[in-house]
Amino acid sequence: MEKRERFSSRLGFILISAGCAIGLGNVWRFPYITGQYGGAAFVLIYLLFLVILGLPIMIMEFSVGRASQKSAARSFHVLEPKGTKWHWQSWACMAGNYLLMMFYTTIGGWMLAYVFKMLSGEFEGLDAAGVEGVFNGMLGQPVYMTVWMIVVVLGSFFICSLGLQKGVERITKVMMSCLFLILLLLCVRSVTLPGAMEGIKFYLIPDFGKMVENGIGEAVFAAMGQSFFTLSLGIGAMAIFGSYISKDRSLTGESVSICVLDTTVALLSGLIIFPSCFAFGVDPGEGPGLVFITLPNVFNQMAGGRIFGALFFVFMFFAALSTIVAVFENIISFSLDLFGVTRKKAVAVNIIAIILLSMPCVLGFNLWSSFAPLGAGTTIQDLEDFIVSNNLLPLGSLVYLLFCTSRYGWGWKNFIAEADAGQGLKFPKWSRIYVTYVLPLIILFIFVMGYYQKFFQN
Repeated sequence: MEKRERFSSRLGFILISAGCAIGLGNVWRFPYITGQYGGAAFVLIYLLFLVILGLPIMIMEFSVGRASQKSAARSFHVLEPKGTKWHWQSWACMAGNYLLMMFYTTIGGWMLAYVFKMLSGEFEGLDAAGVEGVFNGMLGQPVYMTVWMIVVVLGSFFICSLGLQKGVERITKVMMSCLFLILLLLCVRSVTLPGAMEGIKFYLIPDFGKMVENGIGEAVFAAMGQSFFTLSLGIGAMAIFGSYISKDRSLTGESVSICVLDTTVALLSGLIIFPSCFAFGVDPGEGPGLVFITLPNVFNQMAGGRIFGALFFVFMFFAALSTIVAVFENIISFSLDLFGVTRKKAVAVNIIAIILLSMPCVLGFNLWSSFAPLGAGTTIQDLEDFIVSNNLLPLGSLVYLLFCTSRYGWGWKNFIAEADAGQGLKFPKWSRIYVTYVLPLIILFIFVMGYYQKFFQN
């Protein structure tokens, strides 16, 4: 059994945890749903839910990780009262991490492919339909997509194979620093475009009238969902990093820092996208096609667009890669905790497993595109995303929440003692009734609404 590693610094812990949280949800989903629900008014509601919904569960997940000194594969076994069955959640956590990587690796591959498409000038001179043709053409090539997916998997596992401090921590620090630099550079470029001011106003000045037009209930639910999903909570993806840190700092303070970083990236992404869209007369409420179809078209019209476009997709790739590396570290930890194998062996076995598990998503866009698991027009990726986002994340979060607040689980006293150990912000004791009785109902509401929107709306 290998000795459990530790982060070499507090900054390493915060950046890696933020890297896990900062994924495509921030830089892809956040801007387009903000566009759909009327800009700044939506952002305010989102921030409120991030504090009352995402933050408490993140603290609980870190607490379970730090108290048990294990990944989600064994943490419940260590902390649960004798004779209880909380450890069944470990299977859902492990399934969630693998399922997330079954489609995330493919999207990471798209981002990397787009960096080279931008640099080679493949989009130059194309209109919106032409750019869409390039994207659809890529989806239609299983070998091309498989190659990029394998490059992402091998690169990420290589980082993990170097160990926690020398690989994951050191490289994530560099990657996150570059991500912020590129983000700031792109923001400056975007807000100085002629006509960008309209986009800045749309994004930063709340207009609740627009939100009413689009439906307040819809907007509130979208803000709830985004604040909840942006932090990847409920499948133990965060708990692992709790197990790698000392008790020097309180977990509430550290979680606030991570949420601030996560939100900063999401907000700055909007500052790239909205001013650019308004400057070139493009609809920012375009939906998921915003990144792959709308934005290349915007970069086409911009002076130095090829370079700025390539930088944007490097930024997108780093956002995806930081999540992939963090989840791969978790997956490797499962093997270390369950089977006591070496890190190198865990990496070797999981490289093969993840490549094979990623293939249905790749093939779902081309050779297996006739299989529409969730109705006409859906793909295997939609099914995988639905299982993770609409089921494992909310229900897993509910388990963590009940485990930390119920006397039949780990219990409130144990949770508070762990969360508050060390210097820094303490978990507010007065919130006990809220987190014990109200928060579980909010999560159940998100779960039920997810099904309603998927199968009964339209």
